[in-house]
Amino acid sequence: MSRGDTLVLDGASLTVSSGEVVGLMGPSGSGKTTLLAVLAGLLVPTSGDVSIGGDSITRVGDRRRSAIRLAKLGLVFQGDELLPDLTIEENVSLPLRFGRSAIGSTTDSREMVRPVLEQLEIDAIAERLPEEVSGGQLQRAAIARAIIHRPLGVLADEPTTSLDGEASRNAMSLLIGLARASGSAVIVVTHDDAVAAGCDRVLTLSDGQLRSPLRDHRL
Repeated sequence: MSRGDTLVLDGASLTVSSGEVVGLMGPSGSGKTTLLAVLAGLLVPTSGDVSIGGDSITRVGDRRRSAIRLAKLGLVFQGDELLPDLTIEENVSLPLRFGRSAIGSTTDSREMVRPVLEQLEIDAIAERLPEEVSGGQLQRAAIARAIIHRPLGVLADEPTTSLDGEASRNAMSLLIGLARASGSAVIVVTHDDAVAAGCDRVLTLSDGQLRSPLRDHRL
């Protein structure tokens, strides 16, 4: 994967099993966000392949790639914005309405969304618009949206940067716990050793390649 004359990813190879949580660390500018974008099908690599649950997202057209991403992935990227004209609850429920296991009833959707909002302590703002809540609350809503449809994989880029210590730990615990319970594979970009400690394994991206650090982060 190159950007102009710069090689961003050089032979990076990664397999993540169902229910496994992988932490991705590395210096700023090393390509961590680019790697997540490639895994999500938002960027197409110049060579190689990305497969999600047996479906290639690099050898298909844009429409099919988007359909696979919507059905099989949950995304939490830095600066992830919600749709401004929808309430927090409506934003979180979007994957339930349009994903692989779409449900048609608003009542059914609410029954699935409300418990997750309560666990993330944002149920009180369910009926508010994104502009009416704090940055930390928006980030928790983005986490809820990523996991609500029990995707095959969750890709999270610094998902708790807007949260304080306790709120960050709670949000990450919920993200990892729900993902593991539903068998979702998780890749989380982080600079936080405490977040890395909750992962099954940790990889470092440097010079375009993925490496395992010498120390074991797993609790």
